[in-house]
Amino acid sequence: RFICIYPAYLNNKKTIAEGRRIPIDKAVENPTSTEIQDVCAAVGFNVLLEKNKMYPREWNRDVQFRGRVRIQLKQDDGNPCLPQFPTRKSVMLYAAETIPKLKTRTQKMGGSDQSIQQGEGGKKGKGKKKK
Repeated sequence: RFICIYPAYLNNKKTIAEGRRIPIDKAVENPTSTEIQDVCAAVGFNVLLEKNKMYPREWNRDVQFRGRVRIQLKQDDGNPCLPQFPTRKSVMLYAAETIPKLKTRTQKMGGSDQSIQQGEGGKKGKGKKKK
């Protein structure tokens, strides 16, 4: 009674043909399998993370795109484990909605702006020295 969720299902950089399964306005930018696991475990699901598995349609072999999350959606008798999530789509939408609120996501956003600016400054300096 476990369902599989690959990061490609929630990725707003992917088209439906490439494997996205939720609307693009609700999707997340490059989610990882660990983020999906964290979100689902926090809400109370029985979660398994399989790090070495890959989505078959994924052409990029990077570690960032690896992994799948197995979630126990229903019990043995067929009843949902959590009544607020009766379908796999409801789980995917919840995960996509919650991942941007994770602490790791909010901290990365603040730090990346500064590193980008520093990188550009370094490139300009190198260019001037060559001339």
